[in-house]
Amino acid sequence: MKKTLHIILGCLLVSACTFLDYNEYTGYDKEDVYNSFDRVKRSLTHIYSYLVTGYSTIDGAMRAAACDEAIYVDNLSGIYSMNNGSWSPTKTFDTRWTLYNAIRSVNVFLEETKGQEFDDLKNLEAYDNYMAQFEYYPYEARFLRAYFYFELLRRYKNVPIITTVLTAEEANQLVPDSFEDVVSFIVEECDVAAANLPDSYEKVPNQEVGRATKGAAMALKARTLLYAASPLFNEDGDKGKYKTAARAAGALISKARQYGYTPLPKLSNLWNKNYLLNNELILGRMEAASNSFESANFPVGINGGGQTGHCPTQNLVDAFETKSGKPVRNTAYSEKDPAYSEDRELHDPYSNRDPRLAATVAVNNSNWVYNEPLECWYGGSSGKPVKHATLTGYYLKKYVDGTTSLRAGNTSKKNHVWTYFRYSEVLLNYAEAMVEGYGDYKYKNPPSLPLSAQEAVNMVRSRQEVNMPGFDSDLTVAQFKEKLRNERMVELAFEDHRFWDIRRWMIGDQTTEIYGVDITKSGDEFTYKRTLVESRYWDDKMYLYPIPDSQLNINPNLGQNPGW
Repeated sequence: MKKTLHIILGCLLVSACTFLDYNEYTGYDKEDVYNSFDRVKRSLTHIYSYLVTGYSTIDGAMRAAACDEAIYVDNLSGIYSMNNGSWSPTKTFDTRWTLYNAIRSVNVFLEETKGQEFDDLKNLEAYDNYMAQFEYYPYEARFLRAYFYFELLRRYKNVPIITTVLTAEEANQLVPDSFEDVVSFIVEECDVAAANLPDSYEKVPNQEVGRATKGAAMALKARTLLYAASPLFNEDGDKGKYKTAARAAGALISKARQYGYTPLPKLSNLWNKNYLLNNELILGRMEAASNSFESANFPVGINGGGQTGHCPTQNLVDAFETKSGKPVRNTAYSEKDPAYSEDRELHDPYSNRDPRLAATVAVNNSNWVYNEPLECWYGGSSGKPVKHATLTGYYLKKYVDGTTSLRAGNTSKKNHVWTYFRYSEVLLNYAEAMVEGYGDYKYKNPPSLPLSAQEAVNMVRSRQEVNMPGFDSDLTVAQFKEKLRNERMVELAFEDHRFWDIRRWMIGDQTTEIYGVDITKSGDEFTYKRTLVESRYWDDKMYLYPIPDSQLNINPNLGQNPGW
């Protein structure tokens, strides 16, 4: 029977630190911890717990509310500091410098478990099973360390690489390594991990899912190289970096069938339900059943409702095309769909749209929670001027399980799976790298470049429940690139990509005007008016995070990012 890693994580979130900080908190000494298979396994599992989900990472909000995907309804949240420019090295948010604790845990783990054979277990019948699991542990740890460095890299750019266990004095004298060196380190670690990790854990004792695989390591490598090729980090515009990123993603695409990856037809299984149902998922984290995300994001006005939380923007809604594959507003890649008339925009804006819209955003008068119509209009139960009602006319649907009940005496809890890597992202990463690197969206060169950029993106759009037209073959390269960026906004909405895409593409100043829709009701008729809700502050220094002053005070060698 397959087991999921989250079951172990759920037991260890409070107490597992005792296995890493054994000298401070428990009677275990180092030998007690690393001579025990069970405790070694728990130590590794604790390192997995440093993988942070994106449900409410910044003072209750998702990073989606710090870009043009959403507005967070609670204006006391620190997320507003990121949008009005009041964050600083002394007032930081989403700081991940603490990932060096995770990195230290990996370094300790690798040092103390090297060559371990668990002699006390050798006479047990299950010894070979223990060692079959342990064989992968060092490579799982190295993958995790590479992932932690990626998280640091995209925030801070130049950071110190640490691969040994340092004293506090040594750590506090470190100098940052260059961006290129950190990228090379991540890529090398991913290559080693991919060469030694299994395709899956189906044939490994315990059959645990949720652990790092070859595919996860290859996906991290491809994503890192795409970031490195992007304008923010590729100041010279070196097309070769995109070609390298394309080959990395192409290597995984070539293995997709062997690893069992395919774009899922059923959209809801991408982020909820069960890890085992999702053949598109490369690495995710299955949370214990809960209703906390529903409580935070259910519409405020319904009986048994929630706190509204994240309000998707009209900017995001506009990104979803009509079923013809044409946009609903004039764009850099196409004029608007002529069938999407002014009258339709005013009175029937959501019919005949890309099916991913209905899977991502809860719109006015749609049946969703408790199968009741959602009243987003002015004077409706979940519309203005109700306190904490949606600010944009929309409610978040993605990752929110609408079958959950919050009603007193009848509450329920549901599973949620946070996605770190999935196959559709790999396809979109590949498409971007190919068209940027080769300047031709029809170019391919098997086996290293198995698909054209056009073929890759069309695989994402042609899923059974999506069934959107493929990208036209008469687009210019510039139009293809713009349409592909729009496709990422649609497909990967609320999966913690848009915030970072804006930065690596350096388009922050183009995303400051945040729109919603004002809805009025007259009899049975609704009128929708696009309206500016918020104008946000932007400064180019915000492409990178500030190094926290708390760290600079300890180690001035770190230096500060430009503008901060």
